Amino acid sequence: MDSDDASSTVTGQVKWFDPAKGFGFVLRDGGGADVLLHANVLRNFGQGSIAEGARIEMSVVSTPRGSQAERILSITPPDHVNLVPLADMEDITADDIARCPVEPARIKWFDKSKGFGFANVFGHDDDIFVHIEVLRRSGLADLATGEAVSLRVMQGRRGRMAIEVMSWDAGLKA
Repeated sequence: MDSDDASSTVTGQVKWFDPAKGFGFVLRDGGGADVLLHANVLRNFGQGSIAEGARIEMSVVSTPRGSQAERILSITPPDHVNLVPLADMEDITADDIARCPVEPARIKWFDKSKGFGFANVFGHDDDIFVHIEVLRRSGLADLATGEAVSLRVMQGRRGRMAIEVMSWDAGLKA
């Protein structure tokens, strides 16, 4: 991209994003050509993945190959209506989640095909269960082993579990 390219602010919804391929596409609000979202742009925002259906506001440039995201301004997780309910979170409200402190953590392992993984909060030995639906509710699609994240954690039926997963940077601002 040339630095001379004029950018515009675009909002839309994530069509798909594949961290292994390193890119995905965003459907523009109001129609028009899809916008290419490269993994580097997402990483510059502090995330390694993004969930399908997440709302995104970004700065976009036109290139000879089409529209490309240049910088992410904001991401809103997908609507909870289409998500699978979690028994451990049935009675938890957004206020309950917001009252939990943000804790710095590192992903021990996460297997998207199994739908779960574990994280360790810095300074604690216990494992924190991380469910794929919590990722989706948080606007993420996958986590990498060793990835630094911020978590809000509650006691679940089988131990401590993440109820919100945020980028490391987002956790520093919370």
